[in-house]
Amino acid sequence: MLYSWVTGAASGLFLCLHLLQKLFFPYFWVDLKFLLKVLKYGVTVEADRLRGKLHTVLDRFVTLAEKQPDKPFLIYDGEVHTYRAVDRRSNRVAQLFLKEGTLERGDTVALLMSNEPDFIHVWFGLAKLGCVVSFLNFNIRARSLLHCISSCAPKMLVVGADLLESLEEILPSLQEDISVWVMTRECSLPHVDTILDKLEVASDDAVPANLRVTNNLMDPHLYIFTSGTTGLPKPAVISQMQALRGAAGLWAFGANSDDIIYTTLPLYHSAAALLGIGGCIKLGATCVLRKKFSASQFWDDCKKYNVTVVQYIGELCRYLCKQPVKEGERNHKVRLAVGNGVRPDVWREFLHRFGNIKICELYGATEGNICFMNHTGKIGSVGRTNFFYKLIFPFDLIKYDFQNEEPLRNKSGWCERVKKGEPGLLISKVTSKNPFFGYAGNKKDTEKKLLCGVFKKEDCYFNTGDVMVQNQDNYLYFWDRTGDTFRWKGENVATTEVSDVIGMLDFIQEVNVYGVFVQGYDGKAGMASIMLKPKRSLDLEKLYDCVVTYLPSYACPLFLRLQEKMEVTGTFKQLKIKLVREGFNPSTISDPLYFLDSSNKSYILLTKEVHDKILRGQFKL
Repeated sequence: MLYSWVTGAASGLFLCLHLLQKLFFPYFWVDLKFLLKVLKYGVTVEADRLRGKLHTVLDRFVTLAEKQPDKPFLIYDGEVHTYRAVDRRSNRVAQLFLKEGTLERGDTVALLMSNEPDFIHVWFGLAKLGCVVSFLNFNIRARSLLHCISSCAPKMLVVGADLLESLEEILPSLQEDISVWVMTRECSLPHVDTILDKLEVASDDAVPANLRVTNNLMDPHLYIFTSGTTGLPKPAVISQMQALRGAAGLWAFGANSDDIIYTTLPLYHSAAALLGIGGCIKLGATCVLRKKFSASQFWDDCKKYNVTVVQYIGELCRYLCKQPVKEGERNHKVRLAVGNGVRPDVWREFLHRFGNIKICELYGATEGNICFMNHTGKIGSVGRTNFFYKLIFPFDLIKYDFQNEEPLRNKSGWCERVKKGEPGLLISKVTSKNPFFGYAGNKKDTEKKLLCGVFKKEDCYFNTGDVMVQNQDNYLYFWDRTGDTFRWKGENVATTEVSDVIGMLDFIQEVNVYGVFVQGYDGKAGMASIMLKPKRSLDLEKLYDCVVTYLPSYACPLFLRLQEKMEVTGTFKQLKIKLVREGFNPSTISDPLYFLDSSNKSYILLTKEVHDKILRGQFKL
């Protein structure tokens, strides 16, 4: 009798607890399972470190080349590159530069190449020599490219065969102590060495393993350029530890060694390099690499190569949804899509149109020390947090003054946390376990990204520059970006860089660059408010030629606003908030407005008719 009573009471208590958990903590078990998986990976890496066995992503690749030599690692333009083949060709690169004797362990090499297998061969080959590889954005030209090269202080520059025009532009101004190599068999440019002819006779034997061995996972592995939220592009330091963490992303979302991952994103970004290539290595999987994204060929490629996991950015998903409906476009094997920046409406349309694909949205700045992962598939959210997550990765959302572009502080000088449901600036605590590595050779810009004395005198936080909202269920949603950058076509646009280029024109007195929302598009389109020098006129064709020559296509301002006077703060800082709010509507703005018309290769007057066509999608932006 007593036994039956105790058993019944225990069952009733268990049922009550289960109901309470479902009611008040509906995500408890799914959160716990995901967190334990991530913790297990971290504990394994830490245990190896304590035993003195520091295994990097490259070490993992070399091991896989021995264990599964014939398994496809890369598929590019229909050609299969096995793990062994990639390992051996990267050995040739390493042997070539080892024989040349121009590089030493710890040297930096800048890499200007588009998506192709040799990008990875050169990257891995240089890493096998213990070099730090700096990825350059192949869209940038002229002064901006020179700035990026000088900021990472490379000993060598390696350039792809399809980017010789960009090299030729900067060659006369390039520092003389930087040796230049190109991925061709011959080259007529002065003081430039060729690689392909020398690779043919180089040995594919492994170079001494001690060259690549790292003594500290905090050592730099890559420099990846980012505009962050302020100023010109800066080389963010990517440590061996960050590379290991990035490589675990696909695995954490449920990808496995049998998956085939499709990557069309540029390899110079962390998403493709760390999450995509690094993720394939972590899994021992296969990567289908494409030179550039094609909306019309995307699903055909997925079917052709039996792709099961795709990488995306929000714009990519929107482009796919804008494509004409094709018969059988749901007949594919894709089960996971991993990336960031997809709008809720596009998210829903993507799932409705292309089938049962789990969208794995994530958030993480290239140089940041915080990452969120939406492991439950909640539409619109960049990730989830909970009590346990905050113990491991402490972060906060704090009140922000958008007028003065700085965190709000109370009378005592401390920052204040926002309530759930309110937008707040995302900051992440800097600790020994969660360090901020900053930017290569740029102490000033590194310090600018840190907030000190936030809640108490001795604390220090990384300022992401992103405003988030955390709802009652602890889901996080991206709200806006602060500072002097905005995102367009999946790229960060530095307003300072755009202003400097337009400011080169002899008829421009002052420039104020900002981003404006365009109906139906992700991110913000570039807009420049300009003021002319006295007694000078506006040359729209010359301005067009200037921006398309010296800026990447995504950074060229789509809209111009001609003003007689610029509004500034008391400290003479240009005001942007009002301009952003007013947008580009000629019906509400009295100043002359212009639109970048690529078909006419000039800026044209932005009339109400042109404005309406833009909103209807009749102009390609």
